[in-house]
Amino acid sequence: MSDGDRDGDGPPAHLSGFKGMDLVRRTLEEARGAARSQGKDVGRGRTSPARRVPGTGRRRSWSGPGPDSRDPQTLGAATRDLARTRGWSARVAEGAVFGQWSTVVGDQIAEHATPTSLREGVLTVAAESTAWATQLRMVQSQLLAKIAAAVGDGVVTSLKITGPTAPSWRKGRYHIAGRGPRDTYG
Repeated sequence: MSDGDRDGDGPPAHLSGFKGMDLVRRTLEEARGAARSQGKDVGRGRTSPARRVPGTGRRRSWSGPGPDSRDPQTLGAATRDLARTRGWSARVAEGAVFGQWSTVVGDQIAEHATPTSLREGVLTVAAESTAWATQLRMVQSQLLAKIAAAVGDGVVTSLKITGPTAPSWRKGRYHIAGRGPRDTYG
């Protein structure tokens, strides 16, 4: 408001006809209108507290038409709440990668590849053949997207895909570098 709108200690000239609470309401309406014109979200303020019946000490004892914390909860919601309050959410998400593997990646991939470990965001997947390991490496980004959509973003950050390993001829604690088992055959 400019200085021309004021006439001393009283209200501005355009609000001079209002007194008491009417003056307060009118001033509040103008402030809200100014805030709306600036593109701000204007609420109606806090609602008044619920009326209490003297002597009861409680507002009400029924849950009413809306959902309430006292209403029956599903087992999934209850366990999700428990994991969140205890700080187990990250561990539960990691376990979900193993528990939901076939639904996350699909039955065809799950038949030929299994997750073996998850450490620091790196999921190790063992493929049954080198061909399947190669195929999984080619679709690695799609697998990461599917896993993130199913169990949450950031649980699995990268994949380490391994194929079958060749049999080891190494026996015992000691080893000498050389050609391996072929030098004893002949």
